[in-house]
Amino acid sequence: TNLRNHPSAAAPRSADPSAIVNTARRVSLGKLTGVFGVRGEIKFLPTAFGEHAFAAGKVVAMGSGPGARELRCASVRRHHERLLLAFEGIITPETAREIVGAELFGEAGEIKLAPGEFLDAELVGMRLVDATGLDIGLVVAVQHFPAQDCLVVGTQRALVPMVKAFIKHIDRTERTIATELPEGLLDG
Repeated sequence: TNLRNHPSAAAPRSADPSAIVNTARRVSLGKLTGVFGVRGEIKFLPTAFGEHAFAAGKVVAMGSGPGARELRCASVRRHHERLLLAFEGIITPETAREIVGAELFGEAGEIKLAPGEFLDAELVGMRLVDATGLDIGLVVAVQHFPAQDCLVVGTQRALVPMVKAFIKHIDRTERTIATELPEGLLDG
């Protein structure tokens, strides 16, 4: 998740942009979407984190939980605008078809985040606070929309756009998100 530019506000920063603490063990790299050719290659639709995550020898998981099946990448190549992946032991269209639809995950500690960029799992569980430090609510999820990402706050699931005009500071250590929200934004 990345804060979008907004002309009326300065860029918020985490307490220490170089100290990246990932609370999730694995993050989504993308989804296997279809078989390509006769050698078991698979079309891959990456997330922002998965676009450059693959190389020969890279091990990924088909699931985020313990016991998820691991796959070792044999090759990665681009064909027009899509990524094609091949995995060790998957060498026919039939065996490739068995894993189409699977979501692939990588280790969160291997993800390189830019300053002002956060994993969804880092944001979930953080507390939103106003300019005075008053508790506004708990982030329960993050939703991604074309215009911007939104924090989902509280049991009423109010949406708070991740824009610099509203999000003033994210503190990974204190697990708080300082905000300046317009009146009525969180009203149900």
